[in-house]
This record gives sequence, structure tokens and C-alpha cells, in this order.
Amino acid sequence: MADNQSVLSVSIVTPDGQVYEENGDMLVVKTTIGELGILPNHVPLIASLVVDEARVKHGDSEDEIAVNGGFIEFSDNVATIVADSAERQDDIDVNRAEDARKRAEATIKKAQEAHDTDTLARAEVALRRAVNRINVAKH
Repeated sequence: MADNQSVLSVSIVTPDGQVYEENGDMLVVKTTIGELGILPNHVPLIASLVVDEARVKHGDSEDEIAVNGGFIEFSDNVATIVADSAERQDDIDVNRAEDARKRAEATIKKAQEAHDTDTLARAEVALRRAVNRINVAKH
């Protein structure tokens, strides 16, 4: 068993509860300023996350989790992601995500025609979330 200083503890929580909790060798997330790779003993940090996947590496394998915004806090080899919503790769319903993508695209088209910037912004976020879920599910 590896000692505590060479393993990351990764936890992803949402308002609905804990989605993921595992140990890993490396965590990769996308922040508002770019992609961030975290190895054991990384300096403490807090960063805002964008809609993208979080990847937890375990040797030769990798877990992928669709993370929809939120933030990451890391210190003492413990990474906690607090997200608006998140889904493990195996839990994603691809058909439901495809339906969400189609609805978002239709809403975007209507909002553009009506020059409704608020609805357009919400629909663009919904589209990014649906596409993220689809991409994570298909890896």
C-alpha cells in the first residue's frame, strides 16, 4: 500500500450528494484559466471550474467524470470538487444527453431569432453541459 504522501484523495460533491470518492495518482481538471494537473504534494489551491471532464488517473486506468462548473479546493493531498452537477462516465444516459443537446440547439436558434440574450445564454450553458456529458460517456 502506498503511503499517504504519494496518493491523492479525490471527492466530487453536488447539491444532491457525493458523486465520486476515490484515491488516484493524478487529477486533471479544466479551470477558468486552463487545464490543471494535480499530483501528490501539489501546492494548496482553490480554482473555479468550467463545464468539462475531471480525470482521475490510477496507474494505467482512468476515471472520467462530467463536471458542470463549480470549484476545486486542494490541500494535504485531498482534492474536493464542489460542482453544480456531476456524473460518472458509467452513469451517463447518452440518449438523455442527446435529447438535451437537441433541445438546447433548438432553444438557441429560437433565442437568436428573437434576440433574447438571457435565454440564449442559458441555452448555451445547457448545450455545453449536454455535449460534455456525451463526450465523457463516449470515451
